[in-house]
Amino acid sequence: MNNLVAPATRIWTRLRLNELGPLISLAGFGFFAWAFMELADDVSEGEIHALDQSLLLALRDPANLANPLGPGWLEEAARDITGLGGYAILSFLTLATVVYLLMAGKRGVALLVVAAIVGGALLSHGLKLGFERPRPDLVPHATQVYTASFPSGHAMLSAITYLTLGALLARVQKRRRIRAFIMGLAVTMTLLVGASRTYLGVHWPSDVLAGWSVGAAWASLCWFVALQLQRRGQVEDPGETTASLSGPS
Repeated sequence: MNNLVAPATRIWTRLRLNELGPLISLAGFGFFAWAFMELADDVSEGEIHALDQSLLLALRDPANLANPLGPGWLEEAARDITGLGGYAILSFLTLATVVYLLMAGKRGVALLVVAAIVGGALLSHGLKLGFERPRPDLVPHATQVYTASFPSGHAMLSAITYLTLGALLARVQKRRRIRAFIMGLAVTMTLLVGASRTYLGVHWPSDVLAGWSVGAAWASLCWFVALQLQRRGQVEDPGETTASLSGPS
């Protein structure tokens, strides 16, 4: 009897996970998309500008607004951290991941990663052009900027890249503790990159919140699509290769 119960329990658990995954990803998309739209509405109406100013000034030395609060090494560390959300680093990380997936025989997953990251970059650029919010001018910028302010591209693209890649890595791990560690690391990286943008004075806090929100919404939507394609057999499961899907020759 016990020999039958154990396999049945494993099958039931797998079915529950297969059903919960799409529901959780859709719920995440809906929540974060709603959060972004609320922030965008507040920014467009100017309702959040006073709070943005207060928070940005709170991070600066009142005697010299060119200096962020804290020791000099903290400002230098913030510059290093903000670079982890830049186009160069994220592009290199994405390219390395895609090459690895292709070498591992996961061509469908590799294509999904490219579509998610490139699509997110285009979405970020389009939103910036649509809102055209000026950068903060209350304090001197501690790093160079070239684009509009809303939403934060660093916050958005780091959310898309780190959360998407973190979810892929977590899927191939059997131990729950390791999966939690990987996703926790991805979320931490995303939060640090976004926070560094406000600390360095190049983004309003609402820019960063909006970037996190739309980035998480996009990552959730891409993950939902990935789960649906995996269920139909059009994309490899992270634990499978194209060779294993096609069967013995």
